[in-house]
Amino acid sequence: MSRNANRSRHAPLIAVPVVLGLFALTACSDPAGAAAGSPKAKVGNVTYDLSATQSHITSKKNDAIAAELPADVGNSGVLVIGSGGAGGGIPPLAFTAEDNKTPIGVEIDVADLIASILGLKPKAETTSFENLFLGLDSGRFNVGISNIGVSELRKQKYDFATYRLGLHAFEAKKGSGLKVSGAADIAGKTVAVASGTLQEAILLRWNQENIKAGRAPAELKYYQLSTDYYLALQSGRVQLYLGPNPVAAYHVATAKQTEIVGTVSSSFPITGLVGVATKKGNGLVKPLSDALNVAIKDGSYAKVLAKWGLQSEAVTKSEVNPPGLSNATTK
Repeated sequence: MSRNANRSRHAPLIAVPVVLGLFALTACSDPAGAAAGSPKAKVGNVTYDLSATQSHITSKKNDAIAAELPADVGNSGVLVIGSGGAGGGIPPLAFTAEDNKTPIGVEIDVADLIASILGLKPKAETTSFENLFLGLDSGRFNVGISNIGVSELRKQKYDFATYRLGLHAFEAKKGSGLKVSGAADIAGKTVAVASGTLQEAILLRWNQENIKAGRAPAELKYYQLSTDYYLALQSGRVQLYLGPNPVAAYHVATAKQTEIVGTVSSSFPITGLVGVATKKGNGLVKPLSDALNVAIKDGSYAKVLAKWGLQSEAVTKSEVNPPGLSNATTK
């Protein structure tokens, strides 16, 4: 696993995010391995289906929304989806099934659901995160779905239809008794985080707040790989690890060694939102958002999130280009 697997995808760059290493989420070799003994693994209240032939949650075609599609997309009959899950991917977002080639995950299921409502056949193409944006620019992909956080800078080139909250999660060793809801809760603690991420930026701001309040700052620890972070938690070298919530939830469920003790918005101090991205002005964003709102209303959207244990990231409405992380926040 590469070091870039520990980066948040809610940073502001547009076309070449890996330059600063801020985009890839915290991948984890442990979760995939923990469930890999069978195509299906029952973990708590969630059954993770890792099979290539798994069923996908769909809804019936909505003719009125399908009529909103740009002619070229509607006539093609296909929704070409860019998924940034290259290199095996990041469970439970987008990763490779047990056949080592079929893309699966919550992002794939959301895209399939949207396509069904639009009356289109989904065609997911796996690529790296930076090439996903290049594919949108060139028209290779109609949409990109890869835990892409809405930011003001990204909105200059892309349109967004939101479908999930963007959350980061604090993981601690099971039974730690820790709870994190704000800066005071990390005062004096040892916290693992990936360098250059929005998670780190949140912790640095919280440390400033703690110092101003006369509290001890948290000691931040940096490691190369996801496995290093979890080993540090288990050995007691760190007390907390701040990373993306979907990956943390999957790791907690599959490894059964840690627990989530708090969450924070990925775009703190504003509400972070994740959106389906499409090239700005191409006419796709409204039908995408309308399709998502149909799915929210008919319950199929909730079923997709429940399938992957991500109910905590549900939104009540898909929005088109809502306020996102400001440029100033990330400089």
